[in-house]
Amino acid sequence: QVQLVESGGGLVQPGGSLSLSCVVSGNIYSLNVMGWYRQAPGKQREMVATIGSSSSTNYPDAVKGRFTVSVDKDKKTVYLQMNLLKPEDTAVYYCNADITTGSGWGRRRDVYWGQGTQVTVSS
Repeated sequence: QVQLVESGGGLVQPGGSLSLSCVVSGNIYSLNVMGWYRQAPGKQREMVATIGSSSSTNYPDAVKGRFTVSVDKDKKTVYLQMNLLKPEDTAVYYCNADITTGSGWGRRRDVYWGQGTQVTVSS
């Protein structure tokens, strides 16, 4: 059974930094596309950052230049470094993982979500 456990959220002042981590556990064959999404109250969930198996990254304009996604495949952990945070970055942040599990003919590819971690940017 695959689990994604996030950590690192909290309260930070505007202009500050936070780092999120997401540890993936289970019978993992390969980590494919990993990423972070966020959902603010009353808004739809939106992509914040993704990183592919070749380490190619993708960011929306709202966070480009401020957020950095990275992955440590040995530790099965994806990170999100957030700098120059703004009040509009306040949201619940979710880890997302496109993972291949199992072995041989039992191998399968699915998308998983973490439970979310709150990030609040406020003075």
